[in-house]
Amino acid sequence: MRGRWRIFRHEAGQAAGPPAWAYVVLFCASLLLGVWSAGKYSAVVMWPANGVLLAAFLQLHRRQAITVLSICLALNIAAGFVRGDPPLFLWLNVALNFAQVFIAGIIARRVCGAALDLRRPRRLLAFAALAVTPAVLFCTLVVVSTAAVVRDYSPALYIFTLERFFAMEALGLLTITPILLLLARRHRFRDDVSSSGPVEAAALMALVAVVAVAIFAQSSAPLLFLIFPAGLLLVFRASPTTAAVSILMVTVIGGFATLNGHGPLTLQRIPETPDLAQVPAVLHHLQIFYAFVLTMIVTALPTSTIVSERRRMMARLEARARAARTAMRQAEAANEAKSRFLALMSHEMRTPLHAVVGYSEILSRRPGLARAARSQVWEIQRSGTALLTLVEDVLEISRGDTIACLETVDPSTLLDQACAAAREAAAAKGLTIRAEVRPGAAAPLVADPRRLRQILQRLIANSVKFTAQGEILISAAREGDLTVLRVADTGTGVDPALAVSLFQPFVQADDTIGRAHVGAGLGLAVARRLARAMDGDVTLETSSPMGSTFAVRLPLPRACPDTAPAADQPLAGEPASPARILIVDDHPANREVARLMLTPLGCEMFEAADGEEAVVLATTVPFDLILMDVRMPGMDGLAATRAIRALPGLAGRTPILAVTADAMPEDAARCREAGMDGHLAKPITHATLFAAIEAVTANAPAALPDTAAA
Repeated sequence: MRGRWRIFRHEAGQAAGPPAWAYVVLFCASLLLGVWSAGKYSAVVMWPANGVLLAAFLQLHRRQAITVLSICLALNIAAGFVRGDPPLFLWLNVALNFAQVFIAGIIARRVCGAALDLRRPRRLLAFAALAVTPAVLFCTLVVVSTAAVVRDYSPALYIFTLERFFAMEALGLLTITPILLLLARRHRFRDDVSSSGPVEAAALMALVAVVAVAIFAQSSAPLLFLIFPAGLLLVFRASPTTAAVSILMVTVIGGFATLNGHGPLTLQRIPETPDLAQVPAVLHHLQIFYAFVLTMIVTALPTSTIVSERRRMMARLEARARAARTAMRQAEAANEAKSRFLALMSHEMRTPLHAVVGYSEILSRRPGLARAARSQVWEIQRSGTALLTLVEDVLEISRGDTIACLETVDPSTLLDQACAAAREAAAAKGLTIRAEVRPGAAAPLVADPRRLRQILQRLIANSVKFTAQGEILISAAREGDLTVLRVADTGTGVDPALAVSLFQPFVQADDTIGRAHVGAGLGLAVARRLARAMDGDVTLETSSPMGSTFAVRLPLPRACPDTAPAADQPLAGEPASPARILIVDDHPANREVARLMLTPLGCEMFEAADGEEAVVLATTVPFDLILMDVRMPGMDGLAATRAIRALPGLAGRTPILAVTADAMPEDAARCREAGMDGHLAKPITHATLFAAIEAVTANAPAALPDTAAA
């Protein structure tokens, strides 16, 4: 409770605002003004002394506040003696002045927050309605009721005096205290954005002063309303502190003029009330003046705080927007750096794997190889393939969604290509892999073939890993608008406890140190991620000790019938000349791997070490196929492809297949944009190379040998 209703400011609060002695000086000036006004005009426009005391009470720390309040208490008593107040009212006024300050101060601490930031509309209204009004009303009722009893006030005089004292005291608190608090806390608001600068604010205050002087310098027309246009202009352009100071300035100008019998308020008809006959006319005029000033306060200050809050919120919104744009640029830069890193790692890891996998497969096909050597080559090939799969899975998990490269896909060809990578591993375990296209599913589809192959290859590899005997069936079916690809095996099935987390990254059926199978647990996670990128999904459809079935459901549209005329084919009985193939790669080992793999085709092969050499050969030799690397010194593969496509005649239409370690989807897209007909990622095998060649040369007039037979 002490923390919620504390009396003095917290000692940890930052010292700010005027020093303690300044509050004493302001209090003395307020007392002198009150004594002078009461002596000269027998009336006081407002009582600013309590406003100064309240600001000191709210702003100063405990010791300073007690010192200032004690000095001001003595000064207030002295001022009462100077004015000649009766003893009862002298001590009663002093007691009520300080009671008013304590009541308003304690309530203000509770309802206005620790910062006492009166620029906020809610806090300003809470200060006026919940702190000032109850404190002033209580003190006014006590002092006026006491005077009514002692001096025998009539009901009309009692109400008139009550209204006057309440307005006089409230004006002092509502004008002086907000100004001093706002000035004391200006260090907190250095970054606030205001529509006006110091020069414009001074000019607006001068305008308000000129209008106020013009209004109160004449007594022939009720022109009080003219203050509001100038005041609203100042409110919308300047800060709440400037608005509060301008209200105080108008109060001083108007109050001085009214006390001297000038201004439009002198036009007021004084009511002919017998009970108020002894009340001076100036006090009647001040009643209207109080209403005028209070109207300015309740109009200008809340409006000023609302406008200030709007400016502050807009500045904060703009700052957050700038921060968001900066964060977005940083995220884009980080994502771009990540993409470059992934592309570089993909290329640098695939390049040595290309030689490992390629040479091991070539050696495995060499006739007369000893059994022990063949077994060792097989282990090298298996390990290289496993490492490649791991690299692809890690890169796929890391790089986020990629743009699909849509092509026309033949389901039968897709299944054959997906099965090709796992046939040798399955054969080593005595397993059979069958591909089957169900009725209604043979029509070509529009899809991303790379994603489809990756999904099926991971599901097939998973089935081969966990199947000891039997077969693996890969099928394609059409169910409504969905294409359903299934991979069914005769393995051990999936543990029901694992089925819930089966598709999460790095989840394995057996992750103990004695496990029988190796792997990172990324295959199924990658498969599902790729399927969902195509608005589909991968699910475990059935599972039992007799085997499991994984289903891939994808909304793949059927391709439109190809109405293009068929390419020219060699005439029946006309002997086909050996196909000419150009192998372009800056690494001799890579060229040798491709050459050894293509040797069984009986092709006539040419080699080029860079793009410039490839373009020169393409202009002089009619090739049936060009295998083009991408990253090469001098002229790269993309530039070489563009140069070849610019050649006239058949040379410019030669099928070009990208054979590169740049395996990211955006790399494949760049190859096609450059004019290449296909993209094959390193490392390559006989199966992947022949499948890619067949896809690229399907409609070409060149007489390439049957790669399936090879």
